[in-house]
Amino acid sequence: MEENGEKFVVKDFSRNRCFYKNLFGRFLIWREAKAYRRLRGLKGVPRCYGVLEGLALVTEFVEGKTIKQVEKEGDLSPLFFERLKKLIDSFHRRGIAHCDLKRTPNILVSPEGQPYVLDWAASVSASECRFYPLTKIYNRLLQDDNMALIKMKLRHIPHHVAQQEKAMYESRSPGERLLR
Repeated sequence: MEENGEKFVVKDFSRNRCFYKNLFGRFLIWREAKAYRRLRGLKGVPRCYGVLEGLALVTEFVEGKTIKQVEKEGDLSPLFFERLKKLIDSFHRRGIAHCDLKRTPNILVSPEGQPYVLDWAASVSASECRFYPLTKIYNRLLQDDNMALIKMKLRHIPHHVAQQEKAMYESRSPGERLLR
């Protein structure tokens, strides 16, 4: 959407059926807004302008292409993946695991090559997982974010993947290998 020359994105559940919008829609918007507040000011995360009536989230429009779109035009650079790693480390330091980086539409590449991570509805904060065994689950979610990055690097720039990253990726459990 655009207003007064400024572009923005609205994630809106108000048109969903009553049960879904009021149970799931409100919860997902609340979760995502909470993540955006925690990540405010982080380069690579769109600004959140606010929540409308508990059912819609308004965020900054980011000019860019999905990884799949960039893939069709050529390879992604090692610099892009360095920037993405720094971004992932930054939101992890702020106590947020994204939990959905395997879905490439959640990562945009700006015209300058800057990664932007979108869709924080599935994210989990460290404060939600303060006690055992939730702390173990949270640490696993952080690891999954990093594994998603390694998997992308193996696909796009395999010759730039460090031995330690390859070993980490190959040490997945048999069940995890089967699922992914």
